[in-house]
Amino acid sequence: MNYIDNDFYKLFKLIKSMDKNELFLNIKNHFNNIPNTTRESIINFLNKFKFWGILNPSEGNFEEIENRTEALFEHIDDFYWLYNKLEDFYSKEILLGIISNWFYYDFEILNKVIDKRFYPYFDLDIIPNCKDECIVDLGVYTGDTILDYINTYGKDSYSHIYCYDITDESMVFAKNNLKNYDNISFRKKAVSDTNDTLFLNMYSDISSNRVSNSGDAKIESVTLDNDITDKITMIKMDIEGSEYNALLGTKNHIINENPKLLISVYHGYKDLYRIPKLIYNLNKNYKFYLRYYGGSIFPTEITLIAICDDELL
Repeated sequence: MNYIDNDFYKLFKLIKSMDKNELFLNIKNHFNNIPNTTRESIINFLNKFKFWGILNPSEGNFEEIENRTEALFEHIDDFYWLYNKLEDFYSKEILLGIISNWFYYDFEILNKVIDKRFYPYFDLDIIPNCKDECIVDLGVYTGDTILDYINTYGKDSYSHIYCYDITDESMVFAKNNLKNYDNISFRKKAVSDTNDTLFLNMYSDISSNRVSNSGDAKIESVTLDNDITDKITMIKMDIEGSEYNALLGTKNHIINENPKLLISVYHGYKDLYRIPKLIYNLNKNYKFYLRYYGGSIFPTEITLIAICDDELL
């Protein structure tokens, strides 16, 4: 057995051996043992974005650690499933690094697996070439991912690009940054599992704006199955926790067209296992990879890359 498998199975067995309260106390003790400045930085980050729960030790609020504990205790077998579905040892080491960070606050292994080789989403070891792609970018933001795609594969590598975002500000940035490229459409819509009306929750950092059932302003919600009739060959999603519902609303494209899927899986502790399981249940031809583009303190910018067998061939 190699060291990555050995370390993962060892951690898996350790977590499986604990009851829920014991697991919570272990994680909490590891948190209390990290340096004060790092601990405060983690607290400020978590409470700013609120994806993972509130953490306020001075008031006895450990909601975030409780959520972390629940994900590991209730779903460690799902993480084990994911580990065994991953196609390369780079992906397996990334998953080991993430779970080690969740349990031990291990910063060293997380730092080790940060990917600095290629542009985010476009790992040439997984997707070496692209041609005539029909691309959907959910969460286009400033158009940065589309520019990375073009810089990686060339401006003649796509037939059409559909850009979705939920704010006027992002649309202005994206349209300006992509104005020199043809065949790009912009749609100010939320993408979910229903055609409905949702609400925006606005933040000072526009990259963190998100939708919910209540909020600051109304926005149209659509499914990709209804909104795009073209055959889709690539979908990127980074939509602040709405990825799971957006995939549900894309199931017909996923089942029938096998698009390459580049999905953010870090907006909550459960996305890391439940999103690949959803994709696999829709279409068992998909193969899974993880790539990590975040920092060394708290794991964000985790990307699931799902490619069907025919694409790999």
